[in-house]
Amino acid sequence: MKYHRFPRYLLPLFFSLLALCLAVPVVADDRGEGALDPSQPKGITVDEIIQKFAAKEKQFKIARDQYTYRQDVLVQTLDGDTVNGDYHEVEDVLFDDKGNRIEHVVFAPQSTLIGITMTREDFDDIRRRMPFVLTSDEISEYQILYVGKQKEDELGTYVFDIAPKQIEKNKRYFQGRIWVDDHDFQIVKTFGKNVPDIGVGKKRGDGENLFPKFTTWREQIDGQYWFPAYTKVDDELHFSSGDIHIVQKVKYTNYKRFGAKSKITYDGQEISKGDQSGSQPPSSTPPTPKQ
Repeated sequence: MKYHRFPRYLLPLFFSLLALCLAVPVVADDRGEGALDPSQPKGITVDEIIQKFAAKEKQFKIARDQYTYRQDVLVQTLDGDTVNGDYHEVEDVLFDDKGNRIEHVVFAPQSTLIGITMTREDFDDIRRRMPFVLTSDEISEYQILYVGKQKEDELGTYVFDIAPKQIEKNKRYFQGRIWVDDHDFQIVKTFGKNVPDIGVGKKRGDGENLFPKFTTWREQIDGQYWFPAYTKVDDELHFSSGDIHIVQKVKYTNYKRFGAKSKITYDGQEISKGDQSGSQPPSSTPPTPKQ
């Protein structure tokens, strides 16, 4: 999120409101988590686990590119515990009749966010990095530390902390913790943030582009792949001009495998590349995913 400068005459009021905001501790959402067992895995080495899940993640990445789905994004700014602005967009990620990936916006009212604006990097994170994937092509870029074993709801998982070995110019990475299913060897949960922040410490927040911590859960689709289902953010962004509390929810629903000979239609009309509509709300609220 990028700092958005207010008109000068509103700045005193804005900073007064910020002073009233309550600090919210940011921790990984631990619903359904069991105790962390730091013992080494049995019958398999840590390196073998990494190689297995990285190979599965590569398969998953290819498979997800063959599915259509709905993406529902809600970002809110808060004054204390009260929502004072939001950004809401619902889009269907589809294919046109030539098999090209397209994004069809079905609901996008005007943003009322207070103090921040959504940036290109924010949208790129929602589409590509909040549904974090660590494939065999990418593991060489990361330090991967085995933490232990842990129950996630009914799943047994291996837990790893990961961080980029180095940050190259104009590239962005994930840093945090992942939970890998001990049967399917796929990531089922992610907690952390996308790095680096941009323009940190610039005067009065000009050009600062900061990114929140998030948790992403996956659910099994078609009995085979664990696809991202729900992302949650509850964090404070520490701009040089002051802190801004944000809450964000992203729901990925209605996964359907795309057939090579199929054509995508919407409201009885074939969808072509670039076709967008922001006037109609989604027909229903996507359900909260289950693990």
